[in-house]
Amino acid sequence: MTFDFLLTTLIIVATPGTGALYTLAAALGGGRREALVAAFGCTLGIIPHMLAAALGLAALVAAEPRLFELIRYAGIAYLVWMAIGLWRSGLAGDPGAEPRQRAWRIIRKAVLINLLNPKLSLFFLAFLPQFVDPRDPAPLMTMATLSLVFMAVTFIVFAFYGLAAASMRHGLVAHPNRMRIVNRLLSAGFLLMAGKLVLAQR
Repeated sequence: MTFDFLLTTLIIVATPGTGALYTLAAALGGGRREALVAAFGCTLGIIPHMLAAALGLAALVAAEPRLFELIRYAGIAYLVWMAIGLWRSGLAGDPGAEPRQRAWRIIRKAVLINLLNPKLSLFFLAFLPQFVDPRDPAPLMTMATLSLVFMAVTFIVFAFYGLAAASMRHGLVAHPNRMRIVNRLLSAGFLLMAGKLVLAQR
């Protein structure tokens, strides 16, 4: 593992995307605990794409246009559904559910957000091998180590975003109109991400 890998990883993770956006929504809806749960869920959602890259499955997605399109359209539909839910809700969270139920719901949504983005698999297919020496006697082990580091950085950055958003939650909850505006801004953000996925090419 090199400094270049760490720096590149930090830049990639810190660039706002659907995972960061969802973490912000969870933080504003439920506070610090749900911010950390969302960050954890988004981190878990990276695992299938990294496994796909390590095992060569990402190459199958790249080579099979219909499979890529199927995952892409599912991802677009899911992001639009998330946007509609946020637009209609008064709060970003689900205060009526039990804490454990909310946690599982947040993790499930976070994993699906990443799982239904085929560009992530192709990204890791192109990204991880750059940092593996062709002479490496155990390339899969090296890729697994790099993947774990990438996941750790993802969790730390997303948790930071979430905790920062959670610190502003009290002032928003006390003013429902402000929370409604924030929800609609987050909803617009999900629609923007869906639009980017619409325009995505293999």
